[in-house]
Amino acid sequence: MVLSSCINILLIEDNPAEARLLREILKGSQGQTFEIVHVQRLADGLQKATQQRFDVILLDLTLPDSEGLSSLIPLMESVPDLPIVVLTNHNDDHLALDAVRAGAQDYLVKRNASLELLVRSICYAIERKQVAEKLRRENQSLEASIKQRTAELTKAQELNQLKSEFVSMLSHDFRNPLNTILLSAGLLEESRDRLTPEQQVNYFQMIRNAIKDMDQLLTEVLLLGRSDSGKLKCHFIPLNLEEFCGHLVDNINQSQQPIYGHCPIIFRCLGELPSELWDTNLVRHILNNLLTNAVKYSAPKGVVYFDLMVEQDVIVFQITDQGIGIPPEALPKLFNPFYRAENVDNIAGTGLGLTIVQRCVEVYGGKITVVSELNQGTTFTVTLPRQKDLVVVNHSSVEHSYY
Repeated sequence: MVLSSCINILLIEDNPAEARLLREILKGSQGQTFEIVHVQRLADGLQKATQQRFDVILLDLTLPDSEGLSSLIPLMESVPDLPIVVLTNHNDDHLALDAVRAGAQDYLVKRNASLELLVRSICYAIERKQVAEKLRRENQSLEASIKQRTAELTKAQELNQLKSEFVSMLSHDFRNPLNTILLSAGLLEESRDRLTPEQQVNYFQMIRNAIKDMDQLLTEVLLLGRSDSGKLKCHFIPLNLEEFCGHLVDNINQSQQPIYGHCPIIFRCLGELPSELWDTNLVRHILNNLLTNAVKYSAPKGVVYFDLMVEQDVIVFQITDQGIGIPPEALPKLFNPFYRAENVDNIAGTGLGLTIVQRCVEVYGGKITVVSELNQGTTFTVTLPRQKDLVVVNHSSVEHSYY
């Protein structure tokens, strides 16, 4: 380490005679200049240390307003980069060790202070502090690198886990509809003459449903991929949201409900809602997943309530079922990709629906909350901002990204 040719010293010493003695000793130094600012109280030393630039502090341990090693703490807190040499009248090895442990760079007995000893103590204190600061900065940099590397490894492990779960999900959820298609097509090909028209229609319908299931799964996977890559955006068009929700409910009531049992969705619009700008695809993904889940996990002969609430700047969708509920320990992981609670038993699902709902809500700039009680039911509440400040020209879509 290269020291400055002029070393600025803050001397905190209540005895003027000893302060003069230290000045006289340092005047005899050859090739090294020392500039000393002397104060007699710790409070004055703290003020000077923060107002002027110093290279080292010489600190007496017996001051009018502070005594002992407790004087070190406020100095180290105020000027943590400054080295401190403790001065005392007692040759006490324990005190010296305690001083260094407390944060001082060196310890010096004043009556034993020769020019050589005093200069060496000051220079060594500065060098040790510089080395310690360099080590501290390098250690901080190393810790930051380790944290970054650990985060990268954790992310890589999470991605590998997601890939594994994704492959497992695809192998299961694609194989089922493919098997349905193969079986139905085989029966239609080999046994067409023995099948009644109604049976043939039924097998064709099974093929159509299987294809729709595969198409839905691919749509969800692609949407999740767009979200992960930051390409999921809003495309606003004029829409009567009340009518849109009503049609969506009618479709689910008519087509999907028989799969899970008779569980009607009751839709209510609370408040007047004019035609405004909405992203139909995102809203459809949000509501379709939440509503079909509500039906799917409802008890037989249960009811699903879907309330559309109109507020000044937001729209609130609230969907309440009377189903199996969600275990408390599952709630923090509910929106993780591929996660499914343990109490779903044999109810089919990919574990992607709620993840997609959350991603769509986030890109919309909204929020989603869930309240659930086991064997009683679940309520999902989605709040989305109204786009009243956007204007559509010639009915073209307006794109807006929250990424």
